[in-house]
This record gives sequence, C-alpha cells and structure tokens, in this order.
Amino acid sequence: MHFTRRLLERHPSAALVILACVTLPVAAASCSDADDNREPQDAPADGGADSSAAQPDAEQTTPVLDAGWFDGGPLPVVCESSPCATALVTTRGANASDPSEGFCALLEDGTVACWGAGTAGQLGRGEDAGVDESATAERVAGLTDIESIDHTCAVDKAGAVYCWGTGPFLQDPQAATTTEHAPVKLPVPPATKVAVGATTGCALVENGVVCWGSNARGQVAPLESASFSAVLGARNIELPPGAPLRDLAVGDASFAVRTDGTVVSWGADPPLGRESSLFPDPYPLPIGLTDISTLTAADNNVCATRGGIGYCWGAVVTDPVATIFSKSHLARALPRPVVAPEPLVQIATVAEVDKVIPARWCGSSATGSVYCWGSNNGGQAGDGTKNYAQSAVKVAGLLAPVARVATTANATCALSTTGKIHCWGTNFYGQLGNGKIREASLTPQEVVLP
Repeated sequence: MHFTRRLLERHPSAALVILACVTLPVAAASCSDADDNREPQDAPADGGADSSAAQPDAEQTTPVLDAGWFDGGPLPVVCESSPCATALVTTRGANASDPSEGFCALLEDGTVACWGAGTAGQLGRGEDAGVDESATAERVAGLTDIESIDHTCAVDKAGAVYCWGTGPFLQDPQAATTTEHAPVKLPVPPATKVAVGATTGCALVENGVVCWGSNARGQVAPLESASFSAVLGARNIELPPGAPLRDLAVGDASFAVRTDGTVVSWGADPPLGRESSLFPDPYPLPIGLTDISTLTAADNNVCATRGGIGYCWGAVVTDPVATIFSKSHLARALPRPVVAPEPLVQIATVAEVDKVIPARWCGSSATGSVYCWGSNNGGQAGDGTKNYAQSAVKVAGLLAPVARVATTANATCALSTTGKIHCWGTNFYGQLGNGKIREASLTPQEVVLP
C-alpha cells in the first residue's frame, strides 16, 4: 500500500475517503476513523457513519490504497433488442413496515411494467385486476410517453405526474395508505422528476421543488406553519440559493441534488445527513458531501456516490451476528464511506424496520459488476450462498454489465446495459419476475418483460 497526493490535489474534499478508510484483505464492512470508536473488522457491511469519520479535517496516519478519483457515473443503457428496459425501481407497500416487495421498469416505448406484490395496488393494473401478487411483469394501465419513474409514480413527456398504489396521497393526505389500482394524475405543476417516500412526495418543477402529503417529518412545510399534520395540496419548498436542480430522493428526509453535485436536505434527523439541532429539521440546508453523482433513499437509510466512493447513513443498523453497533440515535447520522473492491457508481439500500426488515445494500461498479452486503438469508446478496454478507460480495452469473441495481429486503434486481433485467433472492411475491412464484433463486433470473 502507498500514498499518493493526486486525489487530494484534484479534489480536496475527497479527503473524506482517504482519511476515513483503510484497505482490508477483503472489502470491509464500513470505514472508521483512527480513534477508539472503531468497529471490529468482522462487522457487517453497513456503510455506517459516525460524526468523526465524516469530517474532512479528521487526522489519519494509517496508509491507504489510493484508487484515484473516478469521474464517471452509472453505465448507460443501449437497447439491443425488444422488449428493453431503461430504468428500474422498487415498488412500495401499504406503509413503511409493509414487507411486500416488487419492482417496476420503464420500457423503451414509454410504458411502465411492474411485478411482485400487488395488495397495495403497486402493480397498477386497474380496479378489475384483483391481483395480490404476480410473477409476470405487465404494463401499468394507461401510462404512455413516460420519461422517469420513482417507486409507483411516473412523469410523462408533458411533465404530468401520475401515481398508483399508495402514491396518490396528494388527493387525500389524511389517508396516506389509501390505494389506487390505476394511475392517478396529481395536481402539481409540470415536472421533470418525482420522488416519493412512505407518506410524502416531491416533484422537481420549473421553479424548484414542490412537496405534498404528511408533514410528520417536516418535509412539506416548516412546523410553525403546518405542524405535524398532513398538508392538503402541494407546497413550494424554499431552498437556499445554488446551482439548478437535477434530481430528487425522498425517504424519511428529502434530498435535492444540484447540477454541481451539491445536495440540500430537510426532514427526519437521521437520515438528514448533516448536523442539526432540530428533530426533524424542516429547513433545507446543504449536506457536507459535494460532487455527488447519485443519491438514493429508502425511508431511514440513504446512500450516495461521489468519485467512485460510496457513502451511506441513516438508521442504526442491527447486527444479527453480534451486538457491536452503538444504539445511539445518531450513531449513523452523517455520511460515512464504504469500502468495495472497485469504484461504485450507484448504491441501493433498504430501510430497517424494527429488526423485521434487516438492513442491506447493493452497489453497481464502474465496470458494471454488482456487489452486495448485509442480509442474505434468501440469497439476495447474489454470491450463491445464504450466509450473511459481512463484506461486499460480488454477484455471480450476470450476463452483461449492469447500469443500475435495485434492492428490496429479500430480493435484488439489476438492469443491464443491454436493457435486460435479472433478479435473484426469495420469490414469495413473484418479485423475480420470471413467471415462477414461491421459488427462490441464488442465481440471477431474467425478468420476462412484456
């Protein structure tokens, strides 16, 4: 191992990675600073955080391997044949603790196809469909010319926002768990992106960001004006000055990503991703990470990538192997680097819910490989075993480089650069999309797209 100053000279803020991480014989569970608060090396790969590890000025003398700054992002999808998917997301259950799982894909013809659980209307097949689960991907009823998707919401080329399942809570924010089996057009201004959490949604519009739904975590309005109640109609979010916006992510906190890679956050703390004395904090302010290329949120867990390094933060992680994690509410409050065998360009995660849904992560790399760590009782880590993935393990059996990966608690799906989707793990709801149900797989299975 050796030092090189090239990374620091090009991007001084990258000291976060160099000062916080050490190279281990295998991909490490998570990084730590050099003080006595270090986690054991056999800790689960949680991408955890502590406040000292996230400070750019922290002092570190342990030699590290400098892989250099990686300027690229996720690999592009180039359709080779039809049917072809261009985007991949997970669906949402009836509420944050609902374990039902599924996936949706944006197809090259501008339609959306979903598979897996359907009890909360996630499949979007209309009132007469009566489908509780489906191992076959079918198109969401009535959607055309779609440009982007997030969970069970979509934006079309004209900027109209549609949601189904539990997504249309703008219609009645007092009944956020009301389900719609067909897409509902939301009364919001023309948008380019939509992002939804368990009970709150936001859209990227011409004048900034509008949000709607429950204000229990301060994601819709300052608490002095809306308290913790649900808010009827979409409200403009007052963001601090900065570069134009390019992306959104909504979980228990909301994140707006600017074109210069800076991020502002507001909502629950954690996973706010910055220091704040407010719980929740309804006032959007920048987080410490800059040069962000991707950011994903799953309720109380959040991950981002910058320069080929992954960062995760949020809920306190429960270790099923041994009790080694701090139970402090703020133990993972700030972004902390994770170690992987090669540069990561996108990370997907799941929310941990009262030890019923254990935490887990998967990341796609610069070369199109996929690495997973965390819970693996159903083979969802993709290494061919059901052993808990203490460190990042490489998914075996993928036939093409991967552009994006999506995770639920018990299954994982990967969108390849050719536009095909492969899934692995448990299959109780048909979430592998291969036409079979209740038949798990330790190896990737191709989703049969319509």
